[in-house]
Amino acid sequence: MKRFAWALLALGTHCAVLFGADTTVAVAANFSEPMQKIAAAFARDTGHRALLAVGSTGKLSAQIQNGAPFDALLAADELTPKQLVAEGLADPVSLFTYATGRLALWSAQPGLVDARGAILQRGNFQRLALADPKLAPYGAAAMDVLVALKLDARLRSRLVLGESVGQAYLFAASGNAPLGFVALSQVQLDGRLRSGSAWIVPQSLHRPIKQDFVLLAHGKANVAARSLAQYLRGAEAHRIIRSHGYD
Repeated sequence: MKRFAWALLALGTHCAVLFGADTTVAVAANFSEPMQKIAAAFARDTGHRALLAVGSTGKLSAQIQNGAPFDALLAADELTPKQLVAEGLADPVSLFTYATGRLALWSAQPGLVDARGAILQRGNFQRLALADPKLAPYGAAAMDVLVALKLDARLRSRLVLGESVGQAYLFAASGNAPLGFVALSQVQLDGRLRSGSAWIVPQSLHRPIKQDFVLLAHGKANVAARSLAQYLRGAEAHRIIRSHGYD
């Protein structure tokens, strides 16, 4: 009987791989574009589908704590996944850093931001977009930069906060703010700036933006979620991640 049960389990796993399974994945806003490409490659190579829910790490974490049926989280930091593990909502064995983010000061206007970010010191702008530091690690890193440059008090009244670094990018891209702190991955591809002008912020000016993956309790038994965790460590995922400006 026990051998029969194991045979059924093996058959079920084989069928899931053969026909593909779905997994719902919470993804930090800064990683939206590379994750869409990874999801497409994942589907092509494994037959499984990763369905993405994109938002700020803080909001995604709150949704998970309130019972949202996500199978995995790709956070924009390393603290949030560890907190979810401590609360019994995630698998500690599955934790790993899938990317290290880079911060950029960017404007849609060519020539506005110089290669050293001197525009911040000059102050000849009215609004500066960034993600809410309370919700998004890229916003916290942006505030680290302003504090390190001793500009936080001087520029506080000009800050326009988005719920995520994705929204901060939209503020800057639309011209609602002439410049903004964004993820380098949003404005650079294969080492080239897509448009506008940017200062790639030295990592010495802010805390490291280590972005961690964790398998959530809801997805622990999901074959597609486990397969995605493995796929993110592979060569194709690493190629896509590097091409978008992550270390």
